[in-house]
Amino acid sequence: MITRRSVLGSTAAALGAAALPLPATASAPGDFVTRKGTGLFLRGKPYRFAGSNMWYAAWLGADAPWGNRDRLRRELDTLAGIGVRNLRVAASAEDSPLKNSVKPAFRTRGSAWNPALVDGLAYALAEMGKRDIKAVLYLTNFWEWSGGMMTYLSWVNGGKYLDMNDPAHPWPEFPDMTAQFYASSEAVALFHDYVRATVKRHAGDPTIMAWQLANEPRPCGSPKSAEPFLAAYNGWIQGTAKLIKSLSPKHMVSTGSEGLKGSVERADVYKAAHAFPEIDYLTAHIWPLNWGWVDAKNIAGTNDASFARVRDYIAQHIALATDMGKPLVIEEFGYPRDGGGYDPESATSFKDGYYKLIYDAVEANPGIIAGSNFWAWNGEGRPVHGDHRFRPGDTAWLGDPPHEPQGWYGVFDSDASTRAVVAAHAKALAAV
Repeated sequence: MITRRSVLGSTAAALGAAALPLPATASAPGDFVTRKGTGLFLRGKPYRFAGSNMWYAAWLGADAPWGNRDRLRRELDTLAGIGVRNLRVAASAEDSPLKNSVKPAFRTRGSAWNPALVDGLAYALAEMGKRDIKAVLYLTNFWEWSGGMMTYLSWVNGGKYLDMNDPAHPWPEFPDMTAQFYASSEAVALFHDYVRATVKRHAGDPTIMAWQLANEPRPCGSPKSAEPFLAAYNGWIQGTAKLIKSLSPKHMVSTGSEGLKGSVERADVYKAAHAFPEIDYLTAHIWPLNWGWVDAKNIAGTNDASFARVRDYIAQHIALATDMGKPLVIEEFGYPRDGGGYDPESATSFKDGYYKLIYDAVEANPGIIAGSNFWAWNGEGRPVHGDHRFRPGDTAWLGDPPHEPQGWYGVFDSDASTRAVVAAHAKALAAV
């Protein structure tokens, strides 16, 4: 089963949680994004945005051999120039035994932190703030590419873990084992320690639109295995959201859910996870290729059917958001390049059409869809190797995490037609 994600290299000096810098000084209340009903607001006006994912912003922002602050500033300038005003960024990575986990990481099993990444995140947020770009920060990962929940489990269960896509442990063994995290008081306590330190540090920063519990949390792997996990899953959602709100009451909180696909295809599971008053808005991710809706080897022949399923998926989530009285953000969406290639030279006509489909839905539903974040910004990054695979030590950060083909979904700075689609959408939102 293909899923989303992975990340980079591990080494890093330790920084105890107690040594983290003090929280930022709060700005004027109007500088924070807030929710009222099904709308988001900023400075007294509706806040609707064209956004992107840029998981690696903290890595670029690090003052380290593997960082690149000059590039970070250029990337943010480019994104601001096309109207991108919201970035979804990784605010965590656990140093992990999982083979596809990112290194360097933010933290180890104990209280050792990587000061370069801690500072890199702060630097990225400061630069985003200068450009009036808001951030959504996720605090762990259901998947393996940044260590995530499986890593927390391995820290408390004697070192046991599964690698995603291990042939010896077929789907849904990985997600079902990962979901044991929610019921592990020891693992959740370690995670909450990280949440406390990180959220406290940035509690007064209006650049942050929302804290996100995790990237794509799921209750389990399949409908057949759902029931034993649901109580612990929902308890983790509400408990973590309450913790964040207690530490940073001016910031919104969201789950990071894929939507129905991340809720074992059950509307009741999705609604229960998002019904808590501490969860401010709903999220949905849309991956037609990963979900088998389009064939990368025959995009032309399968595109119309794929787009029909995308429209239906969006409609289902609009209905759910309307019923629950909360905004919806389509915070991940991606599509293959023409012919399924990964190089910047590959055309993007179908991808551009897919972006337009998403953007049409956002523009047509101003009272319910607050914005969207495409996956993801590659910018100046380029695949280093002919096989498009990330290798340890590579520092050409792309929006495609290191476990995935480099160039698979990301938007390069040379993708003029895709950039034009994003810019036109941003301009349409600004006009409203």
